[in-house]
Amino acid sequence: MNLPESIVSALHNLASHKLRSVLTMLGMIFGVGAVIAMLSIGAGAELQAMEMIDRMGLRNVLVRNPDIADDELNEIRRQSLGVSLRDATIIEDGVPGVELTAPRLEVTTYMIMAPGAQTQGQLIGASRHQDELSSLRLAEGRFIDAIDEENHAQVAVIGTSIRRNLFGSEKAIGKHLKVNDLWFEVIGVLEESGGGSSFQGVAIGTTSTEIYVPASTAIRKFDRPPLEAPLDEIIVRLAEGVSPQATAVAIERLLERVHGGADDFDLVVPEALLDQSRATQRLFNVVMGCIAGISLLVGGIGIMNIMLATVLERTREIGIRRAVGARRSEIRVQFMIEAFTISLIGGVAGVAMGVIIALVVAASAGWATVITFGSVALSTSVSMAAGLISGIYPAVRAANLDPIEALRYE
Repeated sequence: MNLPESIVSALHNLASHKLRSVLTMLGMIFGVGAVIAMLSIGAGAELQAMEMIDRMGLRNVLVRNPDIADDELNEIRRQSLGVSLRDATIIEDGVPGVELTAPRLEVTTYMIMAPGAQTQGQLIGASRHQDELSSLRLAEGRFIDAIDEENHAQVAVIGTSIRRNLFGSEKAIGKHLKVNDLWFEVIGVLEESGGGSSFQGVAIGTTSTEIYVPASTAIRKFDRPPLEAPLDEIIVRLAEGVSPQATAVAIERLLERVHGGADDFDLVVPEALLDQSRATQRLFNVVMGCIAGISLLVGGIGIMNIMLATVLERTREIGIRRAVGARRSEIRVQFMIEAFTISLIGGVAGVAMGVIIALVVAASAGWATVITFGSVALSTSVSMAAGLISGIYPAVRAANLDPIEALRYE
């Protein structure tokens, strides 16, 4: 019996015991499906984390205004003003390796409107360097410049949702929108970005609902709560080759002295978050690999068990084939092909199941998933290898049956 005939015979034997074949494949289907689903969710989480870290900037250190309870804030404000423009100047002048600092503050908005339209969003006072520091990309127009900052200009760069809700499909550049009591001219529109989220406890918003205006304008023309710090964040850009983590220590020591020891600022180092993310991802991959290995091992044991039962069931058939001239190698090949076919079909069905699970998770939970060729190839190849290995012992046992004893078997 040649190879094509062996494959046809294997498929025929599997088709003649449909329920048993399907039950045998379930271990492989669930194992491979779990691997594909988990790896795609993990890859999606990693991609999302990288996008968020890219927005924060690997060469940046962020000085942030933390959430403080009102009763503590009263006491703290007697010692320190909080994160302010003074801090930005001191950091730029007093910490080696700092290229520039960029203030950032969020303004409470109760009204965002244009003639005939109204929407909701977040107004951010930002430096002219904000686009390069946070990897903001423009779809059209320009970003804030030095002249806008110096003149406290009432100009705005808006996200895609703001543009769509206020101006529809019309050209937004040159149009005017009103935020609270102030009118702004639209000078730029940002490209679409991912949804707002939190990474390692650091909140990162979506640019689609954001409006950027010069920080000088926001500070001068919008009121903040009396006890609130003047700024929400200072982005510190470091020179090439400067260690962000070492610089963060220097910034922390400097600000502790300036703030009189008040605990009213937080430091975020994106590079450290990236290292932590990679470590978490490695741990996730190891855990998923162990789970996948156990699932495929169980599936392989199921295949071996069924193949041993098949050998026992077809003992007389094996005896007849050996009696009419079939070689032991042909018997081995036939049973290994059957085991391989079970694992191959189970692997392909598992891939389909994993893809469906990943798509359902992405659609229902809003969680990013990325189905990679590597995860599909890895899980499918491992399932086929498990099938082959599981089929070796039953195939050898079938080939070693004594033809005389096999013919006597009832």
